[in-house]
Amino acid sequence: MTLRLFRYLAKEVLVSTVGVTLILLLVILSGRISSYLGRIAEGKMTFEFLFVILGYHIPSFVQMILPLAFFLSLLMAFGRLYIENEMSVLFSSGISKVKLAGYTLGIACMVGTVSAAINFWIAPASEYRAAEASQAQSQLSAFDFLIPGRFEGSGQRTTYVDSFTPNEGWMEQIFISDVVRKKDQNIPTQTLAAYAEQIRISSEGNQNYLVFKDGTRYEGKPGTASYRITNFDTYAVRMASQDSSPIDEPYTLSTLDLIKSPQLKDKVELQWRISLVVMVPILAIIGLSLSQVNPRQGRFFKMLPAILLMIVYIALLIWGRTGLEKGKLPIQLGLWWIHGIFIIIAALLFAQYNQIFERRKANISNTADRTPKATDTDGRSI
Repeated sequence: MTLRLFRYLAKEVLVSTVGVTLILLLVILSGRISSYLGRIAEGKMTFEFLFVILGYHIPSFVQMILPLAFFLSLLMAFGRLYIENEMSVLFSSGISKVKLAGYTLGIACMVGTVSAAINFWIAPASEYRAAEASQAQSQLSAFDFLIPGRFEGSGQRTTYVDSFTPNEGWMEQIFISDVVRKKDQNIPTQTLAAYAEQIRISSEGNQNYLVFKDGTRYEGKPGTASYRITNFDTYAVRMASQDSSPIDEPYTLSTLDLIKSPQLKDKVELQWRISLVVMVPILAIIGLSLSQVNPRQGRFFKMLPAILLMIVYIALLIWGRTGLEKGKLPIQLGLWWIHGIFIIIAALLFAQYNQIFERRKANISNTADRTPKATDTDGRSI
């Protein structure tokens, strides 16, 4: 009976948790996709990189979503059990509120284990990979984003490529309009070439060069003395490149590195990861206490105050994290005082929740005692 009941409650809550997590994840991804599509349209990112970076960021999205999804799912699942009087059946079968809280904490431990795995291992590793991919993307030049047959850029800075050779990947029939700075003057230039290719020289620190073949270069304004026309067989231009920087942001570091680090920002990041796991059982008790509703009130009667309480919890954690990073709060205090406040709130809510049940049980017993008993003709109770 006990194991079967736990499986039933776990199924109700966990299935809802997965559903809510997926819905919230889709909402976040849709917003990110629209932002990334704008960058692709501006030629700042390749289309293939969109799916790579989204895939790497998913664990970080889930680590924030999971505690919220679990809390909402607990409210909805247990609220439905109260509305359909299944909880009344459980209590009349000898299941106490304390035992129900134990089942709820058991489910919270399952969710907390998943949350810990994401927070302590999966998300940091994914963010490190995302940072590596972003650095590789930043090393690409504007020519890596060109679409054949379309002008890219605006004004005097325009690039056009007719096509790419299928084997070598050379650019064919290329036109580049640009402005160079010489002697405090902006001088327009145009370069036309039959072929062009990018070359990276590792001996010069992976410096990129754009090499033109069989073309003409126009420099200056037509009709002026400084106007020049240059025909060339080969013409190379060194391209600006970004130096790769070390990946040492706190959210990309492993949990073991954060534990060893003496840096304040790393200690704050460690506290944040722990907080996202610690809040799961606290929200579980709060959700259990606020899920009890009268069938006449509807399953969503206490949803709004519960959500507001959850928002306050998360807002305080974010505020505390910012205060720690800026040095306004002592690192020794950390975020533990916020969890302490909500542990007290959870205990008070559960105490009230348990007293309500005890009063109702007592009222039912008193009503049964006051009910007159039928007697037979000899005065004996029937």
